Amino acid sequence: MPTSFNASTHMSVRHAIRSTGASSSITVPLSSVTVTADAASTSPASAVPQAASANTESASAPNDREEPDNLRMGTPLQNDVSEMITITDKGVHAAGTCACVAVMVLALCLGEPTLDPARALHAVLDPSNALHRHVALVRLPRVLLGLVSGAALGLAGALMQDVLRNRIAGPEILGVSSGAAVAMTAVAVFAIPLPLTALPYLALCGAAVAGIAVITTVGPTSDPHRVVLLGAAVSALASGLVIALVSLGTEGNLPLLFRYLLGSLGERGWTHLGVAAPWLAVFIPLALLMRHRVAALALGDDVAAGLGISVVPTRLIALVCAAALTAAVASVCGPVAYVALLSPHLARWALHTSSSRRVFLLTPVIGAFLLAAADLASRIMLYPIEIPVGITTTLLGVPVLLIALHRQAATR
Repeated sequence: MPTSFNASTHMSVRHAIRSTGASSSITVPLSSVTVTADAASTSPASAVPQAASANTESASAPNDREEPDNLRMGTPLQNDVSEMITITDKGVHAAGTCACVAVMVLALCLGEPTLDPARALHAVLDPSNALHRHVALVRLPRVLLGLVSGAALGLAGALMQDVLRNRIAGPEILGVSSGAAVAMTAVAVFAIPLPLTALPYLALCGAAVAGIAVITTVGPTSDPHRVVLLGAAVSALASGLVIALVSLGTEGNLPLLFRYLLGSLGERGWTHLGVAAPWLAVFIPLALLMRHRVAALALGDDVAAGLGISVVPTRLIALVCAAALTAAVASVCGPVAYVALLSPHLARWALHTSSSRRVFLLTPVIGAFLLAAADLASRIMLYPIEIPVGITTTLLGVPVLLIALHRQAATR
């Protein structure tokens, strides 16, 4: 056990040994011992008092000796550290949830007309209220759609960044968003008659084509950095197809296509929320259930395999889940940019950690707040002109992307 003695104690013990002989038993107060060095490096002079103290303690109270508090398993110090981490995470989650509630209240109150929270709540609950239609059928579904869509995009970004071990991975970078946009643009330009409920399936097909093109090109076990590079190439190709399709559009559908391709929550109601809700209700819990396996993949394929995780199936399921979440949002809101990329970075900053397991649970909260707050700002910033929310998220996301690229290059 690490031991050392102060000078006064050492001199008094040595004097006592000389005066009484080696066979005498000497009691050394433990309160005067200072723990500073390892026993392996203890000098011979200090070893004598240690032996005397050990003999005395073993004779009087053999079970009273304990390891120092800061080295013992399950000590109050370790418990305090663990409790501090837990409390910190819970506090950040609570703050994020409160921020989402605050954004929801502001979204119901701000606009034309501007209401106080009590009047807004009364308008939602009372169908006979003159403002019920405006608040309950326009503002409320819009902010709810923003919250759930932001949570879905945040989880999609966390999944992609962890399984590919790349902090700049996201639906925008890997071509998933662009693939969904190609499918939706083709429907609008060629006026294909489809029910609203079929749009998520169509968007998922477009996203799947883009994702399969990337995966089959590099293989699921290839370097994740190659996946990002090829994803960027597929995204550029899909963007070119979107521009070509838009050039074929008529003047009647160009404004609608413009707003859709930039990403917008405007003119979205309960019907649009109902279209995306079943998809999000399935894939958001699935993503949360996969968080431990995804966190293992973030440590490397060898580490994950050593923990008994099937690397290739887990990666494929995670990417399919991310594509489904992105497609569900893109089918009703358009390809909202950079929410998926930005949310995990903000979660790491808020928790001051790079632990994937801890960051993963906060990411949907950050994503929900980010998209809902960006939509609120887009709606009231230049009122009565409404900016598509994709522009606002792009203005926020591009600087974060540049910072992430700089940090990633600095760590290599």
